[in-house]
Amino acid sequence: MINLIRRTLLAAAATAVVTALCAGTPAFAADKPTIAVVVKITGIPWFNRFETGVTKAAKELGVDAYQVGPTAADPAQQVKLIEDLIAKKVDAIAVVPDDANVLAPVLKRAQEAGIVVVTHESPGQQGAAWDLETIDNTEFATAVFQKLADLTGGKGKFALVVGSLTVPLHNQWADIGLAYLKEKYPDLTPVADRYPVGESLDDSYRTSQEILRANPDLKGFVAFGSQGPIGFARALEQQGKTTKDVANVGNVLPKQAAPYLKKNLINEGFLWDPADAGFGLVALAKKVIDKEPIETGTELPGLGKGTVEAADHVLRFKATRTFTAENVDQFDF
Repeated sequence: MINLIRRTLLAAAATAVVTALCAGTPAFAADKPTIAVVVKITGIPWFNRFETGVTKAAKELGVDAYQVGPTAADPAQQVKLIEDLIAKKVDAIAVVPDDANVLAPVLKRAQEAGIVVVTHESPGQQGAAWDLETIDNTEFATAVFQKLADLTGGKGKFALVVGSLTVPLHNQWADIGLAYLKEKYPDLTPVADRYPVGESLDDSYRTSQEILRANPDLKGFVAFGSQGPIGFARALEQQGKTTKDVANVGNVLPKQAAPYLKKNLINEGFLWDPADAGFGLVALAKKVIDKEPIETGTELPGLGKGTVEAADHVLRFKATRTFTAENVDQFDF
């Protein structure tokens, strides 16, 4: 009789557990897809702002989305992070690659493990289903280099900075811009091919000082990598110069660049809101997880309607913003 009572109580307890599980209590997150965003480097303003968009997307889209990244721009560290995420069996990995070629094998392994992979700023990335682009690359690069040409009168020497020599998009912009200048402004020439310091404020500052010392007749500076123009602005200020002496244009975050724009240490900044890119990357990953069609007209919050470039699996938007001393206070990032 005692055994019968014990069995009855155990059966009732088991039924209660199953009922609770089926009720969908919030304590269990199995219903929420996990989307891990791997950025190039943590702790810099650009990716801090990017994470704001990732966090917002997690709340608004009902997903478990979070951002990770190495403490220094290093593709090997990105590979290790992605390997850890594969082991954790996340639903999607969304990456801003530091080196497209280095990451290709580990991204393919993620796909083979059934994980959705999407990227940002890496068109044609091997191992990814889709790549999110927030701008038209040719239009963007041409606008930046045209501004450089306007400010220098299309003549003289300039320095060119990228985030690193392996960042796909920065080097694509550099290639587009150099080809544009060669055709339109052959008398505007780089002092070197490019300097890979645009993601580090300290490296940009030190390199800018060296460039200015070695080239007293420098007429312009253009940087892809949000710390590049800031570092050059500090170097100009340290040497008692302004943009009246050397033009300074490139990627910047408006809040960080505002004092330098107002002191004539940066002429003009070009960018989009990294938060929109962070949100959009998570939203794109969720659409792929949900097997929604990705096509021209696909709309992502903050970015509008995109255009598909099927050959490179790119979903492209046009979200460029231009910052000047006159309008910079209008922006909150």
